[in-house]
Amino acid sequence: MKLEGVKVLDLSAFLPGPHMTMMMADHGADVVMVEPANGTGEPTRVLGEKTEDGTSVWFRNIARGKRSLKVDLKDPEGRELLLKLAETADVMVEAFRPGVVKRLGVDYEAVAARNPNIVYCSISAFGQDSSLAKKPAHDVAVQALAGLIDLNRGRTDHQPTLPNVPFADASASLMALSAILMALFRRETTGEGDYIDLAMYDAAIAWTPNVLGPTFGEDRSPRPKEMRSFGGSALTNLYETADGEFLAFAGPEIKFATNLLTALGRPDLIDIAKVPPGPGQADLHAYFAETFKTKTLAEWQAFLEPIDCAWSWVRDLKEAFQDPYTEERGMIFRDEQGHRHVGAPIKFMYEPPQPNPKIPEFGEHSEALAREAGLSAEAAARLKSKGVI
Repeated sequence: MKLEGVKVLDLSAFLPGPHMTMMMADHGADVVMVEPANGTGEPTRVLGEKTEDGTSVWFRNIARGKRSLKVDLKDPEGRELLLKLAETADVMVEAFRPGVVKRLGVDYEAVAARNPNIVYCSISAFGQDSSLAKKPAHDVAVQALAGLIDLNRGRTDHQPTLPNVPFADASASLMALSAILMALFRRETTGEGDYIDLAMYDAAIAWTPNVLGPTFGEDRSPRPKEMRSFGGSALTNLYETADGEFLAFAGPEIKFATNLLTALGRPDLIDIAKVPPGPGQADLHAYFAETFKTKTLAEWQAFLEPIDCAWSWVRDLKEAFQDPYTEERGMIFRDEQGHRHVGAPIKFMYEPPQPNPKIPEFGEHSEALAREAGLSAEAAARLKSKGVI
């Protein structure tokens, strides 16, 4: 696998860091979850719905294939153990509030002094040394400040709504993975590691090119209900059917509009589809809303299937994961106990991912990792008896 031989120490928690390092584990990296010796460890071990064996679904889908080191970094011996492990690591990831790792003595400078080749990635909400660095925040707060929640304003009530996907978390995860792999690639040439200051805010706001037209082009705030991606385009929109289901159209290209309106017997409306998104397409939007409510979803599915236009229908996560296509793509699989896991999205032809569904018990590998760091069996047992590991 692509990352076989890469050793990762992951001090992060919740979603951005753990999800990113799980993707690395799926492709062969040896990922060690560095969990606080607080009785719980990774917070998602106890968060959210659980399967019948008592395991959190969230934890199962960010921790697979990893090892667990329970360690008290406030204890000098615990800190020294982590630094010893860092001496042979390739990557270290942390997502504490800025300044915490320095107080703990495991910041980049401390680690790089032991291992100059380390690629050290800090994931935070607003960066390590910005004016907002110390502001506590999770995904929703970051999306709000980045201007993304404002884009969720309703077409009729003009009220913003909470995001349903933790985009700031997700984009930070992907950006961190990209940055780490770039740094590892560069290290092959220079032999030097690097430090990555990855802010969720930066990652989220970097994904806005398709909605920046009003802001950069006309120096004004967006009006979401008039924008192509959020309902301003009649052919990028949702329409209710006779049985209360919804069709989703996602292709405003004129060729798609022409195909659809011709099939519906209304080629006279094609010119409206050529008008820029916004009030000028109101009549076409009204026509679609009225028309699609005359038949059931099944009837419209049969009608639309042979038409070359970008469309789908709205379904929930349960339906999506029950679709054989999801399994066909390897995006759901079961372990020996029958528990479901989200599959690996990165697929190589010659070295495909091999997700290991085993999840570690809290501190399961602490003594073994202490031995790997050079401690004797007696010393490792002593740290365990003290509660350091």
